[in-house]
Amino acid sequence: MFQGKVISIYISPTKGAAMTAVDEVKAIEGVGLDGDRYAAGGGTFSKTKGPMREVTLIESEAIEAAALSYGVELGLGDSRRNVVTRGVPLNHLVGRHFRVGDVVLEGLKLCEPCGRLEKLTQQAVRKAFAHRGGLRARVVSGGSIRNGDEIRAVDTS
Repeated sequence: MFQGKVISIYISPTKGAAMTAVDEVKAIEGVGLDGDRYAAGGGTFSKTKGPMREVTLIESEAIEAAALSYGVELGLGDSRRNVVTRGVPLNHLVGRHFRVGDVVLEGLKLCEPCGRLEKLTQQAVRKAFAHRGGLRARVVSGGSIRNGDEIRAVDTS
């Protein structure tokens, strides 16, 4: 099993606005991250209802690999994902529950990069982050997520 951690957290109050780094954020069941555009219903893709945009995560290793392999250099918040991780195989968490500090999330599906992300950042983002653009998750049990929090799988059997 893995043992990973949160290395940074980002929220954005409105669609298209810059992502703001925070040290801690409240995760709310059925809503998402307090202060984030999708929790408020103001994100670009908010018209699509459901839990798919409550929380997004991305591996810092994927950001580093995009720079090395494709020359796509993004700051940690430029990926427009909420939680940046280290040491966590996010693709393996689809359909699984996992704990981020005292919060329990469920991995729903991969968060593939889209044309909107490429438009807000740079060309080749979709290619560089294909199948490693992060994870969409829903909040199963709310609480606070903090920088440095441990991330680990939850045994639901």
